[in-house]
Amino acid sequence: MNYKLTPLFLILLVCAFPVQAKMFKWVDEEGNTHFGDKIPERYLNKEHKELNEQGAVMKAHEEVVAETEEQRQEKKRLKAAKAEEEKRAKEQAKQDRVLLDTYTTERDLDAALKARLDAVGSQLQLSKSIIEDAKRKLAIIEKNMATYATKGKEVPKDISDKAKRQENQLRTYEDLAASHEKRKQEITEQFAGYVKRFRELKAEQQRVKDKREERRQEALGL
Repeated sequence: MNYKLTPLFLILLVCAFPVQAKMFKWVDEEGNTHFGDKIPERYLNKEHKELNEQGAVMKAHEEVVAETEEQRQEKKRLKAAKAEEEKRAKEQAKQDRVLLDTYTTERDLDAALKARLDAVGSQLQLSKSIIEDAKRKLAIIEKNMATYATKGKEVPKDISDKAKRQENQLRTYEDLAASHEKRKQEITEQFAGYVKRFRELKAEQQRVKDKREERRQEALGL
């Protein structure tokens, strides 16, 4: 049952419905306002209102707009980005707690950095010593092989195999030394980040402390 009425007849219309009856108000495609105890299905997803027996609006329904695939993907992307941001914030908060619990002053950070660099430096120095020793051994083997070549003799297989093993060992320790050098750089950069963040956190702590003291002074009327 649909009625196409002007607002002037709304009160009379409402009185005609039984107590507890619910009415709907909607606007058609031509801009005409309608009232009825049932709303046509095609208007369910359009903007409409539910009225009580006094004609007051009980609930307003906004138009439901179907999302495009692009809109759904964008919403999904934004949701994933928000989740990733929250994850990073949570991880940062955890790292901040560890940083403040582990180090009291910047001197503590400097001492920790020196200890880490010294440890890697010792490993680097050991690798360099092994490299020099491997180079000396390889030089002796190559000199021995050159002697056979000078005499026009074939180099024995055990000597050529030994040279290959020595070359492989040399490359292994050279790669290891390079990784130690890289690690030293990584540690230096890592602690530079620690120091920067430590200063930011300490500054924030001081601001909170100053603000708390300011409020205390105000409460005391000083």
